[in-house]
Amino acid sequence: MTGGATSTGQVFFEFTQVGSQMRVAAIDAATSIEIVLIAPLTASRAHMQSLALAKLRRRLAAEPPPEPPRRLF
Repeated sequence: MTGGATSTGQVFFEFTQVGSQMRVAAIDAATSIEIVLIAPLTASRAHMQSLALAKLRRRLAAEPPPEPPRRLF
């Protein structure tokens, strides 16, 4: 896992080889929103990370902001 940054904070990356492909997960630390992409092993790690970060940013932009916690009493 390596860290990166977006406007929302820290991002964690996970790289897992699955056969002749690489599964790349990017997780936003603040919201726990995760995206996954599959890339060929021939792609560079930096390129895979860049694609995953772009996909995560698109997902975060489309996600509605979380509601504030409600008081139960």
